[in-house]
Amino acid sequence: MYEWRIVSNLDFSKTPRHVGVTLDGNRRWAKQNPDPTDPYGHKRGAQKIADLLGWCEEMKVEVVTLWMLSTDNFKRTPEEIETLIEVISGIVDDLSARQRWSIKAVGALDVLPAPLAEKLASLPGCPDSHLQVNVAIGYGGRREIVDAAKGFLTEAAAAGRSLAEATAELDADAIARHLYTAGQPDPDLLIRTSGEQRLGGFLLWQSALSEFYFCEAYWPDFRRVDFLRALRDYSLRNRRLGK
Repeated sequence: MYEWRIVSNLDFSKTPRHVGVTLDGNRRWAKQNPDPTDPYGHKRGAQKIADLLGWCEEMKVEVVTLWMLSTDNFKRTPEEIETLIEVISGIVDDLSARQRWSIKAVGALDVLPAPLAEKLASLPGCPDSHLQVNVAIGYGGRREIVDAAKGFLTEAAAAGRSLAEATAELDADAIARHLYTAGQPDPDLLIRTSGEQRLGGFLLWQSALSEFYFCEAYWPDFRRVDFLRALRDYSLRNRRLGK
């Protein structure tokens, strides 16, 4: 009944087109819910992803970006990284097999193990999908901006332009055309679970005008009602968009 009241009061004209979610808190959840078969909580967290995508479809969200693995995560123990890679590979297989959503990998594939990088580079499309799903794997906001600048300069060199000419043409739009999310709307709403109130480098360029929502629940405990509360909070904000 509580969820129904939230949905009935939502203004769907203010639904965010693009929602980014940092799936944070798996390890802290695992400490509170010890399971020798899932010591880091990543498997339990993986079970939430399809639920979230279903909620996004229900609420008419067009694009969702899921931050699953950052470039900084590679500083963790080899055992945890191996588990993360295995779980993420399984998530990608599951989402692809459903043939329900268009899936795009956003991140630096060169930092990933070859089998996962190859899988992400050849994700199948889904022309009937109403939801674009970006899986941010091997993702870092600073790395993305560097890659975008390199992409622009490489394109300029291939076109025979001098460094001076390329510099004269370099602007915000040129960088945006070479981001991992090029062609997509910038995120309207960024959600981070686990109570941490920081971006951590997520969609640094794209989030200049985004709204932020920090949820106390660890990712494995994230519920539909938590998502609805985030949308309600977003719909009540007066977005001036820098004006």
